[in-house]
Amino acid sequence: MVKALINATLYDHEHFYKNAYLLFDKQIFEVGKMADFRDFNYEIIDCVHTLVIPTFVLAHTHIYSTFARGLSLPFEPKNFQDILNQLWWKLDSKIDHDITFASGMVYGTECLKNGITTIIDHHASGRDIYGSLQTLKRAIVDTIGLRGCFCFETSDRFDLELCLRENKEFADNHHSSHVRGLFGMHASMSLSEASLQRIKAESAEIPIHIHVAESKMDQDDSLFQYHETVIQRLNRVGLLKKDSLLIHGVHLTDDDLQTIKNQQCSVVVNVTSNLNNGVGLPNIKKMQAMGINVLVGNDGLSSSLTHELQNIYFLNHHINESPTAYSLKDVSELLENNYVYANRLFEIKLGRFEPKYEADFQIIPYIPPTPINQENAFGHLFFGLFDSFLPKHVFVGGKQLINNYQVDPSLETLVLTAENQAEILWDRLKREEK
Repeated sequence: MVKALINATLYDHEHFYKNAYLLFDKQIFEVGKMADFRDFNYEIIDCVHTLVIPTFVLAHTHIYSTFARGLSLPFEPKNFQDILNQLWWKLDSKIDHDITFASGMVYGTECLKNGITTIIDHHASGRDIYGSLQTLKRAIVDTIGLRGCFCFETSDRFDLELCLRENKEFADNHHSSHVRGLFGMHASMSLSEASLQRIKAESAEIPIHIHVAESKMDQDDSLFQYHETVIQRLNRVGLLKKDSLLIHGVHLTDDDLQTIKNQQCSVVVNVTSNLNNGVGLPNIKKMQAMGINVLVGNDGLSSSLTHELQNIYFLNHHINESPTAYSLKDVSELLENNYVYANRLFEIKLGRFEPKYEADFQIIPYIPPTPINQENAFGHLFFGLFDSFLPKHVFVGGKQLINNYQVDPSLETLVLTAENQAEILWDRLKREEK
């Protein structure tokens, strides 16, 4: 049945409609003024005293990190490699399909409640590599109803052939409006020259999804072993394919940035994670000024995108010691880039209130305390809603996934059982410590 939003304030970063209506099923097919609205027995959703915006795209995360929350392990890192060895590589080495599915249910549901309905994930699970991406798809897409792009982080610490097979088969076999695959790699410093050559051969034209220069150690390792930067190394092998996702980019050189632009890759920044790990911060302003496609992820540190955007804005003011060094327009550009990339990846249209765009949107209660219009709507969103973001209704492809702040009870039931899998994971880690 066709649905109609009425009495709506719609904002999509390009268009602002006040006292409007929107007709949709799986896609949007009409937007207009309430004065022109005619009710032909539509299912009516009254949006008075709300702001309606597109749902968010999350350009990089780690769903498998969900069960690190509250985990206590011996942790005394001296450098970034210690962080990997003492926490993340211990954790992911113990993950199997059941834990992968449970973490997907928890993380996907939390993302949904934060208005994120398209997730680009970077997965690792040492106990079960082959079939792990299908397991994530089963949780994120088939059960919750979100859109997801998945890859496995190929690394020499895993069975290389299984990693290659998992990435290639999943990417080759999933080309829908809800599911896609990229070719995952951990980082240059965890991949030998022989491994890179195998990845190049197996990945063919599939874009890669890789951590790049997250810490200075990644660059130093490449310079020491191969006498070239990480970007130079990847480019020499032929892995910097169009639409590849290069994650973090904290320690990139100007020449690296120019190469990234020339090869039409995207850099995905995750500043909150960079702060947490103490590895430095990417020069986002320089990347944007150079015309590099900069996207925003959260590295799995939370299930939010709004706090990530806030941190980018405030940190750029702090670093440059100027309240005008980074504008709301700059922030809006990052958010828009996530939509544009997802549109190419999934071959659909997200992020606009226009005919033939997917009906992926969220309805958030909001009574503006000051006038709201086209020019200041993003300011209302950023300062009025981002700090405690809580959509009341969320739709994906016209299907309502959150109704009055609640997800389907069957999802909540599955989430409630996830703690059992977390206990299994933690028990495996504790036995290893002994």
